[in-house]
Amino acid sequence: MNEPLSSGQDYLLRARTVAPTIEGAGGEIERSRQLTPEVKKALIDGGFYRMLQPNFLGGGELSLSAFAEVIEEFAKFDASTAWCLSQCATCAMAAAYLDRETALEVFGPPEGIAAWGPPAPSEARMVDGGYKVTGAWKFASGGHQASWIGGQSHVIGPDGAPQRKPNGAPVIKVMLFPREDVQLMDAWNVMGLKGTGSDDYSVTDLFVPERFSFGRDEAADRRENSRLFNFSTSNVYSFGFAAVALGIARRMLDDATRLVGEKIPYGTKRAMRDNNVIQGQIGRSEAALRAARSYLYTTAQDIWRDIAENPTLSMDQKIEIRLSSATAIHQSAAVADTVYSMVGSTAVFEENPFEQRFRDIHTVTQQLQGRQSHYESVGQVLLGFEPDAALFTT
Repeated sequence: MNEPLSSGQDYLLRARTVAPTIEGAGGEIERSRQLTPEVKKALIDGGFYRMLQPNFLGGGELSLSAFAEVIEEFAKFDASTAWCLSQCATCAMAAAYLDRETALEVFGPPEGIAAWGPPAPSEARMVDGGYKVTGAWKFASGGHQASWIGGQSHVIGPDGAPQRKPNGAPVIKVMLFPREDVQLMDAWNVMGLKGTGSDDYSVTDLFVPERFSFGRDEAADRRENSRLFNFSTSNVYSFGFAAVALGIARRMLDDATRLVGEKIPYGTKRAMRDNNVIQGQIGRSEAALRAARSYLYTTAQDIWRDIAENPTLSMDQKIEIRLSSATAIHQSAAVADTVYSMVGSTAVFEENPFEQRFRDIHTVTQQLQGRQSHYESVGQVLLGFEPDAALFTT
């Protein structure tokens, strides 16, 4: 087992060390729609899948901002790698909800990596010693490098009745399956983030022992009580996926800034850098990206500090998480749009570092964390209504 790294800065330095491996594999990741064996090994050897695991597993238990900074760094070199890492590292928070023996069995080996998608129509029927699970799910980002796949399933009692919480909500548990027991279906034929391999998957009448199940983000199931595990995985996904967007936009803007310093567009006599319009676009894009990044990281740092005193997030804190992450995603996409338009025909050629990142960032915006409706939900709260989005209750 890898030893825990001492700080987020250690992880960040390691990320910069393996960046050439990540960037060099980008084309193959895109073509194969999964991370290459070399990239997977680099992430394992660097301890990156353990960033959010409990200390007893050799995990880092990183702060929200430290985690986001590492993901952002990877996204500058390959967005699919950053996305898979964000997904799988956050899924590894499951270790805090399992007994330690089971957590060691799942996450202890170097290749102990978990991945899963959102809840879907599925059933986990209670039987002696565990559950019989049947279901089909989508969006298993990182599933091709995982050794364990999870399925968020509705629990059905022995009498066939859906189990419910005291408040009437359905009981949903994550069921962990060995990768070899899961059928992954080739369904990820998409515009961007191709390398995440976010395929569909299913199991049929599969027995899952009780100890390999847990209530995701259910306080009653949580066994580790350090500061990180007061946050829900939804909270952490918000920061991780927003960081992916920031990293993509930062790389696009930096590459564009270098390009316009040299390029003389066809039919003109001046370099792009001498064009006042280009100068303004660079300046405004830089301001927008820095502002969005500052909002995200300030929110992460403030909430990390405050939750040490009060482990329950307030509605105001949930609003800040939702606003800062959605804003980071959409401001980053706006910067990417400006860059794509600004660099002209250079943007459309595959050998240049723009068209893939343009596709990637516009796939990020379509994910749950990037919904424009989050602004409406925040507005509902600020105007005195109950929010209609479940993400505000976690």
